[in-house]
Amino acid sequence: MKRFSALALLMLFSLWPARIKAEEVKLQPENLTALVAAALANNPELKASESRWQMFASKVKPAGALDDPMIMLKVQNTPARQPFVFNKDTQSARVIGISQQLPFWGKRGLRRDVARYEADSYHWAFEERKLELTRMIKESYYQIWAVDKGLEIVSKNLKILTDFVTITELKYSVGQGVQQDIFKAGLEKSKMLDMQITLQQQRKSLEATINYLLCRPGNSPVGPVADFTLPLVTLSREQLNTAALDQRPQIKSLSSLENKAEASHRLARKEYYPDFNLSAEYMIRDAVSTEMATDPGDNMVSIGVTFNLPVQQGKRQAMVAESTFEQKMATEELNTLKNNISYTINESLAQLERRRKLVELYKGGLVPQAKQSLESSLIGYRVGKVDFLTLLDSRMNLFNYERELYESQADYMMKLAQLEAAIGTDLTAASQTSK
Repeated sequence: MKRFSALALLMLFSLWPARIKAEEVKLQPENLTALVAAALANNPELKASESRWQMFASKVKPAGALDDPMIMLKVQNTPARQPFVFNKDTQSARVIGISQQLPFWGKRGLRRDVARYEADSYHWAFEERKLELTRMIKESYYQIWAVDKGLEIVSKNLKILTDFVTITELKYSVGQGVQQDIFKAGLEKSKMLDMQITLQQQRKSLEATINYLLCRPGNSPVGPVADFTLPLVTLSREQLNTAALDQRPQIKSLSSLENKAEASHRLARKEYYPDFNLSAEYMIRDAVSTEMATDPGDNMVSIGVTFNLPVQQGKRQAMVAESTFEQKMATEELNTLKNNISYTINESLAQLERRRKLVELYKGGLVPQAKQSLESSLIGYRVGKVDFLTLLDSRMNLFNYERELYESQADYMMKLAQLEAAIGTDLTAASQTSK
């Protein structure tokens, strides 16, 4: 028996470190900055957007370049029977020539401007995509925090309801309660279990969203989110709107498209003028002696210029009309975005103020009062002065207020993330914080 006890004790001590190690394996709290950085580094859609920008940036230099010169080699006016005999006819010659296509003055620069403005629009679209990706990460991050807090209060309420079931069963056993209270307590506990399952599923969905945005395996664990304070936005509506006009990438993208359309319009008007082709030829001739005359075979040079006649006015008018409508479209899209930014700023500030006041109300009044009400109801129920429905109502009030407190905090941070995306800058860096 002693030998068996010693063996059991030895096995217990051998398993103890492994048990401690298993308990220590807990997910570390997620760092929002690290998550955003990982998403910006790994997200394939963002990489595709960057490659698109680089692709269009590579078109700027070729757009303003001249066409390659053309080299001409030919044999001229030789007999068909002897094509390489050059001393039979005074018109026979070997010709080498070069020609260069030259657009009308100003066209090359405008083509380069069109390509450059288009590349700039894709550059700022890439920057806008980074803002959008950051917003999505932040929203999922704070939603996870709200879900984890919801799971915490559900777990706490399950323990409370378990105590309620015990109390009701005890009172029923001594003839001071009714069986209906036991059923009601069990039903409320089942509702909490149902909510717990729903919240657990929501967390898995949010984990999948973050893993998708970070382009990592879908089953990668996402740790908890640390508690936070609510940053205070100190800038006024006018300051925020000015900052958005200066910093929002999409504003700059649409401005680039507007400039591109204006350059395209000027280029279309240039199409009413001809393009030129400069050419030069050098003819190598052999001396020719005939009965009629003797030609010493002097070499000859030809220089010429050709140009197109821009008589197809309908085509050119259509090009001008196209560029005009393109410019109007870009201008109105820019005006629409500015209007949308103004609306987003006003709506976000109103929502932030509302959520902040709700958080202060829940923290400073409703939640503490609901806790006191639950404690008082529980004491009253134990001594028979409060019925079970009142006890359940007090418990539900506390549960709802705590849940709304956490949801309001998360909504505040998500609304702030949306405002930052609309402005185009991080507002928390220079903001004050309030607990």
